[in-house]
Amino acid sequence: MKPAPALGAPSHTRYWVVVFAVALAILSYIDRVSVSQAAPVISRSLGLSKEQMGYVFGSFALAYALFEVPSGWLGDWIGPRRVLLRIVIWWSVFTAATGWMFSFWPMTIVRFLFGAGEAGCFPNLTKAFSTWLPQHERVRAQGIMWTFARWGGAFTPPLVVLVFSWMSWRWAFVLFGALGFIWAVFFYRWFRDSPAEHPSVNAAELALLGDLSRNVATHSNVPWRAIITSRSILLLWAQYFCLTYPWYFYITWLPTWLQERHHLSPATSAAYSVLPLLFGGIGSLAAGFTLAPLARRYGGVARSRRLVASTAFLGASALIVLCSQFHRPLWAILAMAMASFCNDLVMPTAWGACMDIGGAFAGTVSGSMNMIGNLAGFVAPVIGGYILHLTSGNWNIFLFSMAAFYLCGSLCWPFIDPVTPVVPVHSG
Repeated sequence: MKPAPALGAPSHTRYWVVVFAVALAILSYIDRVSVSQAAPVISRSLGLSKEQMGYVFGSFALAYALFEVPSGWLGDWIGPRRVLLRIVIWWSVFTAATGWMFSFWPMTIVRFLFGAGEAGCFPNLTKAFSTWLPQHERVRAQGIMWTFARWGGAFTPPLVVLVFSWMSWRWAFVLFGALGFIWAVFFYRWFRDSPAEHPSVNAAELALLGDLSRNVATHSNVPWRAIITSRSILLLWAQYFCLTYPWYFYITWLPTWLQERHHLSPATSAAYSVLPLLFGGIGSLAAGFTLAPLARRYGGVARSRRLVASTAFLGASALIVLCSQFHRPLWAILAMAMASFCNDLVMPTAWGACMDIGGAFAGTVSGSMNMIGNLAGFVAPVIGGYILHLTSGNWNIFLFSMAAFYLCGSLCWPFIDPVTPVVPVHSG
């Protein structure tokens, strides 16, 4: 929709929502990736085995998965402003608490509570996008947000090495936790659940946004029957599980793989660990800016999304197999980085589908998809720990399992309708 000439030029207040989303995405990945980079020193400090460290990694993902749907639903019900404030304060407290754990079970519990707090972050940001951004800007915004999320995670390993040179790992987590409180103050003062309530949004920008009031928080009942009987949503869940299982390697076992499989020092492995998430961010950005032109060229949004996602899954699978065959660490990490690039071509595609399918219930739909994905995030590091234990450190078996999941993900997308709403605007 274009604003009527009499309304003048539209303001650009809506873009600040993207700025806040980018900042929060970066913080969320700093807080979750920092523990993987710190894993070797934490393991030595607390005397943890690989199986135990796998449970520490997995406890975050399990809680993150279990609380995704409740937090996404809460954003649909009362609005993302209050929900995101709760999320950021909660996760910041338990990020700081990570630095004061002294044994396996307290560390596992704190990481579980950290995951419970962070759950719902991206579904509620998606909810905010569905309310504040016109449809043609949403996938691009998702691409930008996920790019900076990945880049935040990419540069966390060298950041952690730098911070560890100034202070102990315990105080480093206190520092990382403090950053969230700063974001929460500025966000809560600025953000409103409805653009119409924000004083900086003029009439022309409201006209540009169109009838997005239907996506503002609603007290309607969630139409679960429509959700759980939708083939497209069920397949979105399945493909996201297949996407997340291998991806969690990049934020959990990657530094350990580089140090043990390729005999790199902690500082060198930190530098190499930048590459997968850096390339992943480029993949998200590429998808965000190329899906619209591809849709015009190949006959529609649905066809372009299926084409990009299916191809990306196949490419990631092949590249992980290739990575396992390289003995030189540089070639191995470059192959893994390209697999991550393919991985993240899927991200804006999948989350854009959640917005289009979900409508007023975008938070619930995207939360359900992220819940299933992060169940894989629990399974992957735990299974990885057992694979390494049972095979006496054979990393290739772990990598082959990642490639298999990517291959399965490619089989889901030809049968997904990523544009047709299946959730009613009003229900119950």
